[in-house]
Amino acid sequence: MARPSCPVVMAQGLIEVERKFVTGPETEGRLQELGGTLEHRVTFRDIYYDTPELNLMRTDYWLRQRENSGWELKIPGMAGVSGPHNVYLELTAEPEIVAQLYKVLGAEVLGAEGVAAVLGPLGLQEVASYVTNRSVWKLVLSRADQEELPLRVDLDTADFGYAVGEVEALVHKEAEVPAALEKINKLSSMLGVLAQESAPSKLIVYLQRFRPQDYQCLLEVYGSREKPEGTNDADSGLG
Repeated sequence: MARPSCPVVMAQGLIEVERKFVTGPETEGRLQELGGTLEHRVTFRDIYYDTPELNLMRTDYWLRQRENSGWELKIPGMAGVSGPHNVYLELTAEPEIVAQLYKVLGAEVLGAEGVAAVLGPLGLQEVASYVTNRSVWKLVLSRADQEELPLRVDLDTADFGYAVGEVEALVHKEAEVPAALEKINKLSSMLGVLAQESAPSKLIVYLQRFRPQDYQCLLEVYGSREKPEGTNDADSGLG
């Protein structure tokens, strides 16, 4: 289960449009040939939390703590987007995250505590933890357009051996999403990614390898429907 492209409504009002793809040893070289610029390399750990029954993931909520970046909760966003796309609101402010956790888990609001303080009371525990080595690239498709924002390409390798890339663009309005998708698909094609090719996220592959019961649980819930973090049946993800 992988998502070829997925608009995500950002907390600050921007819409992030992205597509995951399988990377190879030639990917960085191809980015250089296309005029891409290596922005930086970074290593970080992601830890995902849920209840033992996966009450968050099973209802399309995804709670993550990223090393040196804090907490993030990805929740279902706008409806009515056609095609193989999902839309999610990305919350990073802890009071907002806590409020949403109480709401989705049906718990009594105990106060505006930080996320770490409510993990225990809400029965949330670590379900995945892995380190990612990431190289971040920027590339402008049309050099004639001075106003065009660069596309970002993240090339990730997880510490359990899985490598995946992501092309993403940021836009301000929902009406700009189709054009962003067109640019992303164009760059993906230039990188040698097939039109229907997709890739499962690191989280889904982690669960598949190390927590197969949890992986099976998500497969039973979502079936062939596209979901965040790479959960569709397009390839070897949850399929």
